[in-house]
Amino acid sequence: MYKVRRWVVRHSRLFESLYFHFEPLLVRLHPLWRRLGYARVEAPMRVVEKGVKGLLFDCQMCGKCVLSSTGMSCPMNCPKTLRNGPCGGVRSNGHCEVKPEMRCVWVEAWTGSRNMREGERIHVVQQPVDYRLKGTSSWLSVVRQQVHEDNGGDQ
Repeated sequence: MYKVRRWVVRHSRLFESLYFHFEPLLVRLHPLWRRLGYARVEAPMRVVEKGVKGLLFDCQMCGKCVLSSTGMSCPMNCPKTLRNGPCGGVRSNGHCEVKPEMRCVWVEAWTGSRNMREGERIHVVQQPVDYRLKGTSSWLSVVRQQVHEDNGGDQ
């Protein structure tokens, strides 16, 4: 899993492009999700999302994905789950102080963000993790949020 995760970061621009085409597709499917019922769609969507993102990003299903802002490096893979940059313990070789065999998630995030068109998004401060969302589909959450914003607050 670790090798795949590092490969994805090295190819972060490709995954950024794929996601920016995938998100509008999910949003366009909002009428279908609404008709079926978001509660009913949540379980199968969660299974698909966990499978895809688990394989590629070692996704921890936090429910509030920030991969497009972190160079396709999931901050939830940090042993300290830091969402806004590295701790003070990054080793001189770029490895984690807690898991010395692993490169720091934030060193990887910075590297990945430098490859991305929207790489400056790494500077956006992320909200703390809402642990009530753990295990939920961030894809469906993005759809709901986008539709909510597009409709001025109405769904």
